[in-house]
Amino acid sequence: MLAARARRRDANGILETIRPAVVPGSPGGRSGAVAGATQAHSFGADLRGCAAAVRPATRRRTDKEKTVTEPSSSDGLGAVLWDMDGTLVDSEKLWDVALYECAEALGGTLSEEQRMTLVGSNMDATATYLLEVTAREVTPESVAETGAWIRRRTAGLFDDALPWRPGAREALAAVKAAGIPSALVTSTERALTELALRTIGREFFDVTVCGDEVDGLNKPHPRPYLKAAELLGVPPQRCVAVEDSPPGAESAERAGCSVLVIPNDVQVPAGPRRVFRDSLAGVDVAALAALLPGV
Repeated sequence: MLAARARRRDANGILETIRPAVVPGSPGGRSGAVAGATQAHSFGADLRGCAAAVRPATRRRTDKEKTVTEPSSSDGLGAVLWDMDGTLVDSEKLWDVALYECAEALGGTLSEEQRMTLVGSNMDATATYLLEVTAREVTPESVAETGAWIRRRTAGLFDDALPWRPGAREALAAVKAAGIPSALVTSTERALTELALRTIGREFFDVTVCGDEVDGLNKPHPRPYLKAAELLGVPPQRCVAVEDSPPGAESAERAGCSVLVIPNDVQVPAGPRRVFRDSLAGVDVAALAALLPGV
């Protein structure tokens, strides 16, 4: 309990430089509703209408002629796929505030251990879990109402500048300067992602894949990373994913990507395609390319 309180204080300390916390009522209750839903900002062309950028086939020189070969990991780094919360920006602590407050508004509490199980989770799973741990009835309506409450509260926190993770901005800039395609692959829904992109910068990403754009097949399912690779036109085997959570690392690994794990709040188990670093500080294109098999 003391650890949970310390974590609450840590999260609230961040908020002192952002905006005062809003005292919520009950999700769905008139007195506790936070007025106004956040509108998603436009993000250029609709991803569904984007044509995947097809990378040219590689050619292998022989003594007699050039022959076309299929892309492989030895062709080099094809793309970098970035997780958002906890990897690029330290937004998990803002999620802490919303989730702890939501549990209290539901008439219960959320322990630090319980909170850690939600890192990397999507909205419906998070709302369902909060209803369960607070002994509230789980119905499609209650899940929707709780999710809406969390969205509104988190939108208010994301509306200000988000704190960067060490080395993240520099790593993004290095990849962009090298002309390597990038995708943002997050379990956060589109409307909240658009708010976060005010801090991170839309210009760093060729495509973005959000938690409400994968037909419910969220991390740890491989679909988010497979979709990002498809949109970029790059085989997953030539992609490096950057993650901080167990569900995210599993998703990227199952998709066939190499995974750079930068642990934040939750310990991530080792895996055959996973390489661990303490932070993104000093990470450049060469370091990322070295993570591909056979390089």
